[in-house]
Amino acid sequence: MAVLRAYRRFVVVAVQFLPLLVAYARDRKRFILFGSGRTVDTETRRRRARSLLESLLTLGPTFIKLGQLLSTRPDVLPPEYIEEFEELQDRVPPAEWTDAKRVLEEELGPVEESFDEFDTDAISGASLGQVHVAELDGEQVAVKIRRPGVESLVEADLWVISTLLPLLMRFVDDSRSFSMETLANEFSRVIRDEMDYRREREMLREIRANFEGDDRLRIPDVYEDRSTDRVLTMEYVPGTKINDIDSLDDLDVDRTRLAETLQRVYLQMIVDDGVFHADPHPGNLAVQDDGTLVFYDFGMSDRVDPFVQEKIIDFYVAIARQDTDAVLDTLVSMGTLSPDADREVMSEVMELAIADARGEDIEQYRVQQIVMQIEDTLYEFPLRLPPNLALVLRVATVVEGVCVTLDPEFDFITVATEYLGEEGYIEEGVRDAVRDTGTQLSETTQSLFRVPPKLEDVLDTVERGNLEATVEFPNDPPMFRKLASRLIYGILLAFALPSTALLYLFASLQVTVVAAVLALGLVVLLYRSFTKSSSSISAQPQFTRQNLNRRDE
Repeated sequence: MAVLRAYRRFVVVAVQFLPLLVAYARDRKRFILFGSGRTVDTETRRRRARSLLESLLTLGPTFIKLGQLLSTRPDVLPPEYIEEFEELQDRVPPAEWTDAKRVLEEELGPVEESFDEFDTDAISGASLGQVHVAELDGEQVAVKIRRPGVESLVEADLWVISTLLPLLMRFVDDSRSFSMETLANEFSRVIRDEMDYRREREMLREIRANFEGDDRLRIPDVYEDRSTDRVLTMEYVPGTKINDIDSLDDLDVDRTRLAETLQRVYLQMIVDDGVFHADPHPGNLAVQDDGTLVFYDFGMSDRVDPFVQEKIIDFYVAIARQDTDAVLDTLVSMGTLSPDADREVMSEVMELAIADARGEDIEQYRVQQIVMQIEDTLYEFPLRLPPNLALVLRVATVVEGVCVTLDPEFDFITVATEYLGEEGYIEEGVRDAVRDTGTQLSETTQSLFRVPPKLEDVLDTVERGNLEATVEFPNDPPMFRKLASRLIYGILLAFALPSTALLYLFASLQVTVVAAVLALGLVVLLYRSFTKSSSSISAQPQFTRQNLNRRDE
């Protein structure tokens, strides 16, 4: 029976997607089997995105959830599709009460015995469940019920998706085939996790415990004896929708302070706690009369591993310093940007993004604008996003959007930088960098000799391919020997000084003295190489970026 249902779903899904697949095939070859490719403009992409959106809604819960997940993956779809799929958050009707009642009674028994009162009209619908208000022991509760029959439907749809995936690969280029394959694996995990209300209950309890005693926000408590893997009963916490600005003003809520609270709460979840509420759209955020922030729906919660936490800190600090090279380095280390990418082009994209975000006030930044600029390039360049990083990126943009709705002058970067400074992350990152690898020790030693900061900028320019230098040396072999000896002395000294410091901390005094004497000898040799009379060396660096571009053209 399950096999038959899977085959039926395969036919239904294929019929829905066939027109779009034919259109994509014609983009590659005008007459499908032969002919040149076609150029697809923005309006065509948007029209196709709307058509695909309607197909996802028609196919039901699994594909609605797939569309919601795709809206977080700009490395898979163009921006037009991302924008259209964001509408899936608000276009999911609830199931019929008779079907939901069957699930509820299978889990808890008769409704009349489990609850004092029960409102059969759902207050919200989602792709995999719906929420009703009830009364239990004189208290109002929110009851989340999994959609009836969704388990077998999801399993059939997952089989269909895995079967169709090789066919879909034919319509994407190699740069995105990896992203699509990892997305399929991620999707099967995410949707199974979200169907398990026991997991949601555990995530909710953990996040709630992390904010225990924090009066800035309210996270509903769970009624354990009325909760199963298909039913979740929580404390009902009413509030005003966070994007209802007029109502918030009527309540005299400080919207700037509310925006800062929201931002700081998410920074704590992602950077400190490593577990976060991953669906912060306005439907899941509310505000009580006294300004307390309320969170709903923890089904789409996730964890951040320590490596990603560290890189998120680096990313924020780099943007705050307007250091585009550091931003790119962070993206490379996270696996988002290919090391072979054109750094000059990507650096210019980041410079434009930051300049555009700053606006008239040089102190104002808009992370959402920066991220959106990056997202646009993710589809044009061969980049990909690690699964949990994609979710973090989407959470950051949605949170920033909510904050700007609350306060158009909200400075996301200032709040993030202040938070990281208060928590000591920025200084900790510096200390870690000093203790890291031998290369970093060498760089630290060079800083002790006060190498001019401008030299680092020049080296960055060289790395981006923007520096052309003409160097003329006299035909003097002794001069080259002196240069070589200075270079060797400098390298040895760069390692001798930090090594002596480490030996002083962790080794015996005798060993430290020997190392110090050797380091002192290197200092003397290096000093003498510079004090001896020598022939002059001439170098004429020429910064000819425009000439290079003209020559390349």
